[in-house]
Amino acid sequence: MSLFRRLKFEWRYWRGSTPWDTNITPPEVMQFISSTPPGKALDLGCGTGTNAITLARHGWQAAGVDFSPKAICAARRKARQAGLKIDFYCTDVADLGMLSGPFDYVLDIGCLFTLTESSRVRYVRELARLMRPAGDYMLYAWQPRPRKGGTYGIATEAVESLLEAALIRTRLVVGEEKNYPSAWYWYRRR
Repeated sequence: MSLFRRLKFEWRYWRGSTPWDTNITPPEVMQFISSTPPGKALDLGCGTGTNAITLARHGWQAAGVDFSPKAICAARRKARQAGLKIDFYCTDVADLGMLSGPFDYVLDIGCLFTLTESSRVRYVRELARLMRPAGDYMLYAWQPRPRKGGTYGIATEAVESLLEAALIRTRLVVGEEKNYPSAWYWYRRR
């Protein structure tokens, strides 16, 4: 993600203009949590920590990563207020050298598709390094759509091409959000 886009996100957190921060864990994640024994979880692009907090409340040892200092401060405050021990890191999701795995579950809601091509490759390398064999990965991403003279989102074929060496897709559900195409992907580490 470009420096300009990072600053724009940070500014939106400061202004409180974050429509993506719903404070609600999606039903797809809740379904996973209810059918999977707790383990070690990582939330990539965790924002203010809603999903990491939900995971921790359900017995998971959770960690979250986001590039926004403002979001990470809010996540730490929310976890502290909830009495939960969650490690939150302010860093790029494509540069996770400070983390060690293995993680049983990795979640990404709306992060991968915002990255540049080179960052996506680094992201996948880190994902493969951090996940345990047969670990679960869930991704929510917008599919390509026109936006401001360009294209925003990531095609299913691009997701599969990025992940196929390290992960096996087990499920895909295509839908839409706010009249724009989106998809949930479920993968398992090879």
